[in-house]
Amino acid sequence: MSQRIGALLIHGLGGTQYDLGSMHKILAKAGVQTHAITLAGHGTTPEDLVNVRAEQWVEAVVAQYRELQPQYDQLHILGMCMGSLVALALAERVQHSAAQGKLVTLAPPIYIDGWSTPWYSRLRQFFYLIPGVAARMKVEEGEPFGIKNNLVRAVVKAKFERGDNFHYRWVPLICVKQVDRLRAWAMAGAKNIKAPTLVVHAREDELTSLRSAEFLQGQIADSRVVVLENSYHMICVDNDRDLVANSILTFFGLPPQEFRARRRERGAAAVSDAPMA
Repeated sequence: MSQRIGALLIHGLGGTQYDLGSMHKILAKAGVQTHAITLAGHGTTPEDLVNVRAEQWVEAVVAQYRELQPQYDQLHILGMCMGSLVALALAERVQHSAAQGKLVTLAPPIYIDGWSTPWYSRLRQFFYLIPGVAARMKVEEGEPFGIKNNLVRAVVKAKFERGDNFHYRWVPLICVKQVDRLRAWAMAGAKNIKAPTLVVHAREDELTSLRSAEFLQGQIADSRVVVLENSYHMICVDNDRDLVANSILTFFGLPPQEFRARRRERGAAAVSDAPMA
């Protein structure tokens, strides 16, 4: 009898399941039953993030994991950007191990030090201390939107301009404090991760440098890293998305899929399942 395989997919800050591009469909085609979660403060308006705490995100995925885990022979955990930090916290909290499944972290922002990070971002710690200021300050989502591919970037820009509800156009600075807390938890707890772990990271990630992948590889006993050479931060929808998908499938012990070459005029259709984090 074939194994029952599931995967819990966790989106990024301000995002939705579309942060992971076509991964839901790709995994389903490979026989993996996927489960998405909408983290607190998401899927509505950015203002709803103001009072959310990192504990709510972690507790929500822990509850879903514990509900799903008995249903499968293997339940994999997969997170994108902030979702990878939540995934790391989840894996440590429930002591996820090879017997339960594997862990995938996509573009994990252990360090926020990518090439587009402004020098003044380090001052955010001071704004956290001023009552009310961080709740009112907006962190805008701007070009290149984490995407190197010009066509995909244009599609994302058009979605933002139409007001499509696939990703927040901005987030309040105060919720970045919660991401910083997640980063601290991930750094402290990575050495306790038991599950085989795959880290996929772009060399040119504008948000977080390869130091993040190197840190996790150095801390997690059973870990491997795939470095992408032709993408920015949103690796599930950028130029290397097929390599990302097949790296994950291979890591899960599943056969890689063949992806047809995408002609330029079909590019918009190719990313209709996409963006962002």
